[in-house]
Amino acid sequence: MNVFTFLFIISAICSLDAFKTAVVPNEFIVHFHSKYLAPVRESYIAAKLLGSNVTNWEIVPRLNVAWQYPSDFDVLRVFDDNESSSAFIIERLLTHPSVKAVVPQRSVRRILNYDPYSNLTYVHRHPQGVLRNRNTNNDRHRQVCSVLHANILWKLGITGKGVKVAIFDTGLTKNHPHFRNVKERTNWTNEKSLDDRVSHGTFVAGVIASSRECLGFAPDADLYIFKVFTNSQVSYTSWFLDAFNYAIYRKINILNLSIGGPDFMDSPFVEKVLELSANNVIMISAAGNDGPLYGTLNNPGDQSDVVGVGGIQFDDKIAKFSSRGMTTWELPFGYGRMGLDIVTYGSQVEGSDVRKGCRRLSGTSVSSPVVAGAAALLISGAFQKMDFINPASLKQVLIESAEKLPHYNMFEQGAGKLNLLKSMQLLLSYKPKITLIPAYLDFTENYMWPYSSQPLYYGSSVAIANVTILNGISVTSQIVGIPKWIPDIENQGQFLQVSTQVSPIVWPWTGWMSIYIAVKKEGDNFEGVCKGSITLVVESFKQSTNETYVTEVDFPLTIKVTPKPPRNKRILWDQYHSLRYPPRYIPRDDLKVKLDPLDWRADHIHTNFKEMYTHLRNVGYYIDVLREPFTCFNASDYGALLIVDPERGFADEEINALQENVYKRGLNVVVFGDWYNTTVMKKIKFFDENTRQWWTPDTGGANIPALNDLLKPFGIAFGDFVGEGHFKLGDHSMYYASGATIIKFPMNPGDILVGTKLNDQGLSIINPKTPSKAAKVDVPIFGMFQTKANSIQSNEEIIGNAESNLAEAIPTDYSTFKNRVLLLRKKERSISFAKSNNHETKNEGRIAVYGDSNCLDSTHLEKACYWLLITFLDFAINSHKSSLLQNLNRISEFHKLERAPLPLRISRSILKSGSQDNTCEQFEWLTPTKRNNVEQRKSSILDVATLENEENEINLMKNLLDEEIAKLLQNNDYLTGMQSADSLMTPIIFLIILSLIVIILFVLFLKRRFIL
Repeated sequence: MNVFTFLFIISAICSLDAFKTAVVPNEFIVHFHSKYLAPVRESYIAAKLLGSNVTNWEIVPRLNVAWQYPSDFDVLRVFDDNESSSAFIIERLLTHPSVKAVVPQRSVRRILNYDPYSNLTYVHRHPQGVLRNRNTNNDRHRQVCSVLHANILWKLGITGKGVKVAIFDTGLTKNHPHFRNVKERTNWTNEKSLDDRVSHGTFVAGVIASSRECLGFAPDADLYIFKVFTNSQVSYTSWFLDAFNYAIYRKINILNLSIGGPDFMDSPFVEKVLELSANNVIMISAAGNDGPLYGTLNNPGDQSDVVGVGGIQFDDKIAKFSSRGMTTWELPFGYGRMGLDIVTYGSQVEGSDVRKGCRRLSGTSVSSPVVAGAAALLISGAFQKMDFINPASLKQVLIESAEKLPHYNMFEQGAGKLNLLKSMQLLLSYKPKITLIPAYLDFTENYMWPYSSQPLYYGSSVAIANVTILNGISVTSQIVGIPKWIPDIENQGQFLQVSTQVSPIVWPWTGWMSIYIAVKKEGDNFEGVCKGSITLVVESFKQSTNETYVTEVDFPLTIKVTPKPPRNKRILWDQYHSLRYPPRYIPRDDLKVKLDPLDWRADHIHTNFKEMYTHLRNVGYYIDVLREPFTCFNASDYGALLIVDPERGFADEEINALQENVYKRGLNVVVFGDWYNTTVMKKIKFFDENTRQWWTPDTGGANIPALNDLLKPFGIAFGDFVGEGHFKLGDHSMYYASGATIIKFPMNPGDILVGTKLNDQGLSIINPKTPSKAAKVDVPIFGMFQTKANSIQSNEEIIGNAESNLAEAIPTDYSTFKNRVLLLRKKERSISFAKSNNHETKNEGRIAVYGDSNCLDSTHLEKACYWLLITFLDFAINSHKSSLLQNLNRISEFHKLERAPLPLRISRSILKSGSQDNTCEQFEWLTPTKRNNVEQRKSSILDVATLENEENEINLMKNLLDEEIAKLLQNNDYLTGMQSADSLMTPIIFLIILSLIVIILFVLFLKRRFIL
């Protein structure tokens, strides 16, 4: 294989599938600002390259039906492997005013986990949680159209007729017996055949529009089949971009997309999806198959202009494989959106097989065509409303009609389960409007987890809600002025303060509003519920009528408030120093999990550290999230700072601030690190798409050199030995997945240092021929340390040379540190300790460190160590040393170990030090106000008259639908009554049988006694 084709493997959304992506050698996508015909595009490229005497290039012919139409990109092939030559060509092209970007051409290969030619009804499931129902006789529960009552709409003549549905997949066999209206099959691949020889595209088409055997939702819909994957499951970025452009030209109504991945920063793809939405193409996409972990939504399903669909089983339980929210685009500085819109059936759903007959598949890309087919059915039943149907309005209808599933929160189910009939009712009565997702925020509803999991209090970190604005009126609009905060005085709303940020433009169809909520000083001792609402005014421009409409939207708040907890119950979680993919190459924390190489779940307490967060809450701790540098919090408020798996470097100001907080304010610190080894990092390098160079990861599992800088004044350091193995701590089974070990630690009486024997995992990666049963190494893995300012050795270079990683004794002179802080405070650049107060404690803080965070991370959790975290916190906050750890203490033994050098940084790492921007969050709190009615410049688009005959048709359809739904409800009531009667008869029969048995035994007893 050419080395330039290797990138990395990523998980992606597709029923039971995975994707491999790679950069195509020497091919680039030249992206233009506008669409031009081919000769014009070529002239722009030639003008820049031939004018610079560059001749080693050609424009790759694209032999598809879109070649004759204007396009906004070309594929450029360079006949030179020299990186500098490619860089020069890119540089020259970017100087043309019509060129927007130049990015590498990418290939995608989808890996299906079943044999497409097999005659088996069932398929092998994806190893990450896709389940199979083995009851082959329970067909009634898998007829998805029947379960969602599509037959009622069919009875009313609603069959999808006239709706254009595009299916981007593996094609469709010609003259397949299941399909009535295949309007067009187009081939965007380099194969000659339009037929589907894989079966995935056929299955998806069948769920949407099959008219025989395994019925689809909209059998009369017009199908436009886009073959974007070859029969060997290969595709290219340019194929998708061409196909997307053609879908816009064809004025497609609904587009079902069954690919995706974690890279929400893949700009050509993301921007083209936005363009589709702006052109009124309703895109429906799968949420992903990376559940049950939180924070695993895939793109484009997580975009606000796309309908993102999760999966449930036929018993209405969320499928284990279905990806959960929140979105992670906004981290670490903000908070994620719901991302997931609705859920529907996606487990063992029946659909068309490649040539004839049916098969069953599971996955969220099965759920996606269920919603796509339902959407086609809905649109065909409301053609009189076509002027009002767009990506936002259809999303509003689907969300408002969804049924909330009990026992599941909004990140698991979005708005709830698809309700086809209620959606039809709402669409028939729909009038354009602006809505919000979520529609409200309520800390008292379990559905609103994680907001419901912890109340607000004075001094806590602000609660953030990221709200999506859906504008069903127009594709483009804007927020007028500043949102207003209207506290409900009767419900203690005056105790809250609110700040907002909004998107300047709402396009296409969607925008956002970030809300920051805090408790005022006056609410310090209040316990209860505070209410109020935020109102924003949106100005929409309707091009079809050339009119402007002004709409006011409310966002109600119901906030649970509690008195400020004591310091020993408060923990501060460091989110600020967590980085992820994208935009950087942050590698996996568990090195043995090779099929999931990227750290892309954001390391948040509400994503992959959710179970740890729940455990801490269950034992009574309150957890705040730090989204800013260590110079920005009041250490006197917190019992412990929890630093887990940090990747971002620590600035000198942060290191100083932490020491001051530990020594003067008694702040305790608990650290969970991760592996770091530069040689291992070079072994897992990859080819960067943008620079076309080989890159090693920006850091290891954690940024150990930066962490050592932070811990240096306390005499603690981690090494670059990568340890792995099972061991026991007392009765607790433990697993060290891929962790660092301690190489420097204070040796004071009473401190604790515990070790175990681990495999040298780093060596096994560097040298794969290493014997699997190589001798284990006895190494220290965690320690607990009481800081003492009066016993620290003197040295003038506490932080001084952060770039030097020499194996020197670690100096910890607090007096020198104090002088350095005074000097830093005299600098012109302000270091903000504004949130700190002057309170100081006589007790210095305590520090606990552990070398592996995988036992807290749910991503690939093998053995949880929540008990150890609680033990560390008990030591740090309450100075309690568990007898177990005291018995395991080997500090005197490890004192004799040879000191190892500190791990080296990779020379090109961009994470050498902390961010240059160490400013703290500043909020502009909204002034409380009273509700005022907005003066409408146009009364409302809701009042636009509908033609009388169209109104009559709509009313007739609504009445017929209401009658059918009423009959269905009566039948359901009857069936429920029958089931109740059956359930009542069962215990009665049981009691009768039991009574007969007792009587018989009693008679036998008497008879025996009489005979005797």
